[in-house]
Amino acid sequence: MRFRSLRTLTGAFLLAFLVATIGTGVAIHSITLQTIERLVDRRILVVSDAIAGVPGERRPADVFHRIDAAMRERDTGDIGLLLVDANGRRLRGNITLSRRLPLGFSTIARDDRIAGLSAGRALVRTLDGGMTLTTVAETEPFDDYNAARTRIYLIGFGSIVLIVIGGMVFFVVTIGRRIGETRRTVEAIIDGDMTRRVPIHPSGGEFANQAMAFNRMLDRDLGLDGEHQQRLERHRARSAHAARAAAQPACADCTPGRDGRAARGSRSRNRDERRAARDVRGNAADRRGRGGDRRAAFASFDLADLVREVGDMIQPVVVDSGRQLDIVVKEPTQIVGDRQLLGQAMVNLIENAIRHTPTGTRIEIGVVSTDVATMLTVTDDGPGIPADQRKLALRRFGRLDISRHDVGHGLGLALIDAIVRLHRGTLSLEDAGPGLRVVLTLSRD
Repeated sequence: MRFRSLRTLTGAFLLAFLVATIGTGVAIHSITLQTIERLVDRRILVVSDAIAGVPGERRPADVFHRIDAAMRERDTGDIGLLLVDANGRRLRGNITLSRRLPLGFSTIARDDRIAGLSAGRALVRTLDGGMTLTTVAETEPFDDYNAARTRIYLIGFGSIVLIVIGGMVFFVVTIGRRIGETRRTVEAIIDGDMTRRVPIHPSGGEFANQAMAFNRMLDRDLGLDGEHQQRLERHRARSAHAARAAAQPACADCTPGRDGRAARGSRSRNRDERRAARDVRGNAADRRGRGGDRRAAFASFDLADLVREVGDMIQPVVVDSGRQLDIVVKEPTQIVGDRQLLGQAMVNLIENAIRHTPTGTRIEIGVVSTDVATMLTVTDDGPGIPADQRKLALRRFGRLDISRHDVGHGLGLALIDAIVRLHRGTLSLEDAGPGLRVVLTLSRD
């Protein structure tokens, strides 16, 4: 049995405890009755042997005498005796039986209608001359003692069960509250409140220690995020510097004439488009670096329209790189999210495909929608990423062996993954056979 939740674990424990408690109570009750029966059986056996006598003293007159003497003794005042002949005719005794009891030991109850006896044991034996001697003794010191004993067990064990159930309820509520505090903290951080921490109870204890350890982990992660943001800023600064340097034309590009002006115009447009893409990336990185309002810009928009817009914007860059971009959208797809961040993710994915595929590669960007989720896909027919290196590709600053010679800092997929997680989605890398398919699964809620 798999315990998938605290409630299931608690229920299983209570069930096991109840089974053990009820089983223990029933066993104690049964053993107690058996012990009492053995003691009563031993007593009536002694009395029966004394009345039956030894060989040579079993004449009817002797037996009558011993029965009369036993009924006068105080120690045998709670013993019932009955002596009958071979025809069942009563000869001596202080009880009357409503039914014929079997030979040996047997149990009698209130239904046997023996005066003054509600439960007991009987021993029936034969004597010389066809006589039958029945000896009876009570197993209850007073009426309804067995019912009283059962009530005692129920009250005692019932109190234990109630105490344990109360303790388990308190345990579940306490643990559930602590888990809830941690879950709400995590959800708040996911929603952008990077200052949120798990409350620490002033009385200390294991829960407080766990909360402090969890908060230290969050502080460390925030430090890593800060370092990551600084690297992003340095990367953007270097990119901006390189863009400004590239904007200064060499003398070879200053050749007068229509063709020279067209070439310079084409290069200028391409630089402007690349610079626009870098600006989108920079703005997205800035917003990712700010912790407080990551979902403040969320709004409803048509993802299919955004795919077409981004595709049209970056199409000249793809063509200039010697590759082909196909835009595959069939119908409007309305979602709630940050339009600029998702546009940034598309730009990054297409640029990654350009950077890591050979000339002539076909790149496709499309949208597939279902009732529960929307999948944004970017597919290429390039070399792809080996299955054993896809997790590394998603790590911050993770660089694959096959791409270490390429320009870049390993921020692309990690940044996209952060954007997707901000939208409560998932990013996966799949084999396009050949090539790579990047799937961004976004919830429609």
